[in-house]
This record gives sequence, structure tokens and C-alpha cells, in this order.
Amino acid sequence: MLISSRELTLFLLLPSSSSPTVMSPFSQYGDRQPFLRGLQQLDFGFDVLKAAVKNTSVKLLDAFVGSAFEFVDCSSDTDQTNTAPVDELRDAAIVTHIHGHIPTDFPQGVYIRNGPNPRFGGLKSTKSIFGKSSPMWVEGEGMLHALYFSTNIDGACTVTYNNRYVETDTFKLEKLRNKPSFLPAVQGDALAVVSSHLLNLLRFGKPSKNLSNTNVFEHSGKLYSIAENDLPQEIDIFTLEALGDWDVHGAWNRPFTAHPKRAPGTGELVTMGFAPTKPFLQVGVISADGNKLLHKLDLKLDRCPLSHELGVTKRYNVFLDCPITIDVNRLIHGGQLIKYESEGYARIGIMPRYGDADSVQWFTVKPNCTFHIINCFEDDDEVVVWGSRALASAIPGPQPGSKQFEWFPATFKPGKRMEDSISEDQLLFHRPYEWRLNVPSGDVKERFLTGPNHFPMEFPMINEAFTGVKNKYCYTQVCHWDPSSASALPWRAKHWDFFEGGVDEDDGWIITFVHHQDTGISQAYIIDAKNFLNEPVAKITLPCRVPDGFHGAFIPIPRLNKIRLD
Repeated sequence: MLISSRELTLFLLLPSSSSPTVMSPFSQYGDRQPFLRGLQQLDFGFDVLKAAVKNTSVKLLDAFVGSAFEFVDCSSDTDQTNTAPVDELRDAAIVTHIHGHIPTDFPQGVYIRNGPNPRFGGLKSTKSIFGKSSPMWVEGEGMLHALYFSTNIDGACTVTYNNRYVETDTFKLEKLRNKPSFLPAVQGDALAVVSSHLLNLLRFGKPSKNLSNTNVFEHSGKLYSIAENDLPQEIDIFTLEALGDWDVHGAWNRPFTAHPKRAPGTGELVTMGFAPTKPFLQVGVISADGNKLLHKLDLKLDRCPLSHELGVTKRYNVFLDCPITIDVNRLIHGGQLIKYESEGYARIGIMPRYGDADSVQWFTVKPNCTFHIINCFEDDDEVVVWGSRALASAIPGPQPGSKQFEWFPATFKPGKRMEDSISEDQLLFHRPYEWRLNVPSGDVKERFLTGPNHFPMEFPMINEAFTGVKNKYCYTQVCHWDPSSASALPWRAKHWDFFEGGVDEDDGWIITFVHHQDTGISQAYIIDAKNFLNEPVAKITLPCRVPDGFHGAFIPIPRLNKIRLD
């Protein structure tokens, strides 16, 4: 079915229930009151009419999208890398191939890692009468990969693996349609991106999908999956089924950071959410039991920073306002929706846990792009912020079809020594960095935490018992050129997660998924944190490949041996 642009325009001008009063087509017949009274006497009359109009509207818009937009595979080498999607298992499989041994004091629980697993064969771009639009490389529907550890009555450890898509509301919508339906709306031709946003909003009530592919976190005994463009999804820890949005009983009605932080001492959960329209960034404090939003405020920013993570100390909340921004006005005028401006201002804000916008103290820092915070803590008069800092942004990344290395700084190409490529004005990869913010004076001291010849490091993780207080160890992913360049991504998104179970900060085990590119085999490594440089104590061969992903967590669960395998 073809619809002309004029027909579409006429349709879009149909009044909604919130539209101003317009002249009725019945006005030419004189007094309309008897007719209207007749309609009002039908209990369901207006609702039926409204539903019919809405249903017709969606069908008309779908027809227009079907005729004007073509979904095409994003050009990439995903079939040669570990970014290609895998099939969903849904039912747990017992793992039998374990090299080494699982420690006898290893806790019962589940290691869950999140990551993108695009449906319909991979990420899709579109071609249309408005131009081309494409997703970011970090997009793709979220899939949870879970490794369960349970102890039987004989004391032996049983390991099972499962994976499952996070079935958000938008996932279910496309599942019902059994085809790509949301138009990619991040990068590409400005008119195509704007049109995709509007058409998604008109058809589905949302400008983009809730991917829920970035992180998992636990609060008050419940597990949540999250991507920061929408609300968290509560997850059944045994079946991996998505149980619906978590909006704190309706009190939080906006996006939710992928990295909320538990406040030291109180157990309260500090979160934030950014949006491309005002209020650009709001902050919330959720009770330790997860039932109440205790505090909410607008930071009253004059721009929307793509602020991926916040920090906490014993007394303060910490925010990064870096010059990678989401700007709808810039898009409308032909620019990029998401853009890093290396000459733009950067600052770090701290505020008391329950402060208001006027209580935020801002510290100007050198322009940078920092997505992940390692930790924050108070040191006498200073608030210390550790993060993985870069001077360029991998977000939104290369557009499909671009040459593999066009997006890297000119001096940072394959074959060059790392130390020859690092400079203050040309550095794409993230490195551990420190900001010391003097609260009384407002002064800032900045420095790298590693030497200039060290490998770049990203996706940091610490023992979460030390969140907000001074710690000693950080576990992070190290960037190597060969595997990164194979997929045209700046890092391999594997993540070291730390389980805290003892007295010392490094008293515990590190567990991570590892993929062997040469054999295609995926394993889980268990490493003794006190003997980090030694071989893993156990290498668990998984029953299927686990694609590269983002963040994960270990959740201790009592009596996990009750998990159903049938």
C-alpha cells in the first residue's frame, strides 16, 4: 500500500484528545447537541472511536514506513568476530567440561553478564526518501548470559549455563511482528534521523527501543537489567525472564543510569537519568529496601551530557558533565545527534546526598570523555575521583560502510607503537585518571594513574564493598590492538567482575567470560584475586559461544541447587 506525502501530512494533522478545538464536519447541519448527546450515552462510544482512529493511524504509518524505508544489514565483519549474535537457549544446560577445579569455598550464586545480541541476523540500517540512518555499534537487544554455581548434598559443585533475551515491551512488540520495526535513529543523514525519531514515537510511543543490554545490578534482593535509555527490567534470577519495568512504584518516570551506586553506610541506591529535552539530568535516591524514592532533583543543566556513570562517597553524589552531548537542536540543523566536542568545557559536580541544584559545587577540569568511574572517596578536604579518561569518543562510533580505521586519531593506527601514539591532544583509548577536588578552595589537581607506555584500560570494576571509600585494587579490561582492530572497535568488551566475600579487599574470586577467536570456544575463568597473575584455578568450557558484551555481576543465592533444569 502506497501513501503519498500529502496523505501522510493530512493524517498527522488529525486532532488528538489533547488537541485544541477544531470545526467539526457536522457543523454544517446546524445544532450538533442531540447527536453528541447520543454519542455520550454510549459508555464505550468515544473509547471505541479513539481506539479505531489509533489503530487506523498505526496501520497507515506502518504502510508508509513499509513503502518508504528499506531495512538493510549494517556492513561489518561480525561473522568473523565475536560480535555476531547467538541463539537463545532459554533452558539451562549442565556444564561438564571443567579444566582445573572450582574452589571448595566458592560461593553458591550466579554470574550474569549483559550484552547486545541483535535480533533478525544483526544490526540494521535503513534507506529511505529521507536519506540513511543507522544504529550505534553498542546497540542490539540485550541478552543475559548466566553461569549458575550450586552445591549438592555431597558438597560437589554443579555448574549450569543459560542465556535469554531481555524481553522488554519493545522487544515483545517486534517479536509479535516478527520483523524489524523500530527505525534506527542515532546517526546518519539528519533528516532521516529526525524522521525515524518521529515515526517511532507516533507508531510505538517511544523514539527508540528499550535495549536493556548494558548492565545488571542487584538491589534489595532483586536483579535488574538496564540500558540507560529506559527503565530497568526486573529479572527472575532463576529463569532470566523479564518481569517488567521498575519505576519505584511510579515515582521514577524517566531513563535510569546503567550504573546506579549503593551509598556507603546506608545501602540507599543513587541513580540518575538523562534526556535530550529538559530537564536534561535528574538525580534520585532510592531507599535501601527499593520501595520508595526518597529524593529527586533536577540538576538544571543547560545541555544533555551523555553521562554514563555517577559516583558516590560517604557524603556526596558525584557527576560528570563532559562535552559528549545529545542535542536535538543540533540534529534539526543538520548536525549530529550525539557528538564529542574536544574543545568543549568539562566539569565535575559534587553535592550532598540530599542536596538541591544550588548545593552542587562544580569543578572545571580539562576537556575529556569519561564514561566509567572507577571509584570516588573523601580524603580530608578533597573528593577524589578515579575514572577511565580519554580525549576522544568511541560513541557513537563509525557509521556502517565507513573504512575500518577512519574514526581513530591520525597518529593512532595499527603498526604504530603505543607510546608513539599517546599524546595529550590525540588519545582515543581510555586510561586510569585521577581528579582531586578541593572542596574549600575549589582547586583541582589532575594526573594519570598509569605510565605513558601502559596499555589503555576500560570497563573498570572494584570490590563493591569499597564503593565510596578509599580502595586499593581495580580490575579492568586491557586493550590490545589485534583483537580490537579485527572488529573495528576500540576495545574488546570483556569484563572482569569481582566477588567480595572476605575481609581483605582482594579476598575473593574474579570470574569472567573469555572467547578464543582461533577456536570459537567460549569459557569462564575463575581467578584467585590474591594470586591474580597466576593461571586461573578453573576454566569452564561453555556449551555455546558467548558474544562480547558489557557489564556483569555475581549474585550470591542461597540454595541455588533448586534451579530447574527440565
